[in-house]
Amino acid sequence: MVEGYDVIVVGGGTAGSVVAGRLVEAGRHVLVLEAGPDYGSFGTLGWPSDLLDAATIPTSHDWGYRSGDELPGRALPYERARVIGGCSTHNGCTVSWGHRLDYDGWAARGLDGWRADDLLPLFDEASLRMRVRRFRDDEITPFHRAFIDAGLDMGMPELDDLESLDGVPSVCAEPSNSPEGVRWNAAFAYLDPVRGRPELEVRGGVTVTHVVVEGGRAIGVDLVEGGVADTVWADLVVVAGGTYGSPELLLRSGIGPAEELWNLGLDIVADVPGVGRNLHDHPGFELYFEPSAELERRTTAFRATGKPVPDEQAFAKVATSRAVDGAFDTHLFPEVAMDGRLAIFTALLTPHSRGTLTLRSDDPSVAPLIDHAYLQDADGHDLAALTEGVELARGFAANAAMKSLLRREVEPGLDLKGAELADAVRAGVIHYWHPVGTCAMGGPDDPAAVTDADGRVRGVEGLVVADASLMPTTVRATTNLPTVVIGERIAASLI
Repeated sequence: MVEGYDVIVVGGGTAGSVVAGRLVEAGRHVLVLEAGPDYGSFGTLGWPSDLLDAATIPTSHDWGYRSGDELPGRALPYERARVIGGCSTHNGCTVSWGHRLDYDGWAARGLDGWRADDLLPLFDEASLRMRVRRFRDDEITPFHRAFIDAGLDMGMPELDDLESLDGVPSVCAEPSNSPEGVRWNAAFAYLDPVRGRPELEVRGGVTVTHVVVEGGRAIGVDLVEGGVADTVWADLVVVAGGTYGSPELLLRSGIGPAEELWNLGLDIVADVPGVGRNLHDHPGFELYFEPSAELERRTTAFRATGKPVPDEQAFAKVATSRAVDGAFDTHLFPEVAMDGRLAIFTALLTPHSRGTLTLRSDDPSVAPLIDHAYLQDADGHDLAALTEGVELARGFAANAAMKSLLRREVEPGLDLKGAELADAVRAGVIHYWHPVGTCAMGGPDDPAAVTDADGRVRGVEGLVVADASLMPTTVRATTNLPTVVIGERIAASLI
């Protein structure tokens, strides 16, 4: 045994909080190293109000990642939360699980323990821990109610099946991890129950620079805290830095594609070609609308009742003509966008495009080069499917239930149709805040795999990844609950 901790968890985000909490419950001595601040338990004085308010999405603790040359002429922020609880502390609180075909597809790659039926108990537990609730009918705002009514008028069933793996195309008010309007993050759910136990130590404001590997085994990490460099030791290192942060740390530690490491002047600890590859997110597009006087009147009256007016509440799952497996492939929802404008968001859930994350420098203060390769798949699937989804979103806006609430489509404008609309979608594609895949799991015969089914990194003993970067393919879901489940599944393999 190395003198130090049983386990170091690098990153106190969504999955990191889960893993740490579960291992402490099992009696392990765990050190959590979080780059952002640790504000302590829920109810502790000092938690910023914007992180607790589930009505709107905060950006106060953003890492500052930005797009590069992949999006000519614009710099798209790739928001990630640098704070205890990670992106579960910054998100929109929408809860969905995906479809069983997603997870059964993972299992078909040789990933034991990842079938949909294997994961169902973990999803149930995750929803319980994350305190998922339903909006009452009288809590649904006029804008979101009109969207649901439009879906019903268009022949969609109203089904609350987002917390299942057997959902079908339908419309509903979304489940939300927001008890009494509080964004219930993973640190509240999994760290709070074990805070105060001697087996847990949480340190915020820590930059982990490298995983320390000797003789092919991870034995600790190098870090900087308060400007002071240090090394801490452990029997096991769990990397939970997220889809951008985890491959960054592995690459800086000499674990990744040998040629790339060589070109950066890094020592090659393990040649693992898949690190930083397979990056993908759900590509999205927003239709912007000018609200009508009627919507403003109804919203003012609703707000006067004292009820909050959340940015997100209503939700639709739809199938475009590109959906080939009988399941939905698109999310649609009305929203108040990040810039405050009224919009309907369209997201493609089954993208074919794959990008990369690479280091610009071995300096941890220098952000990596992030290229999602949005809509760049050779067969044109992603652009065609997303454009069709945007056309379906226009159908909601044009329905009588919504039409009186929207004065006009401001962007891209109804005059753009067909090829011109596709061009606008290509030029305006954005992300859905769901990056995955850069440390992908794979079976023993998968040359692109970074880890095995238990998140154990190839070529390095005692090193595990536990976050959304493990997803070999993305899921038909908002990825918060699936990432909690990843934390549960990896923690169970370590106990």
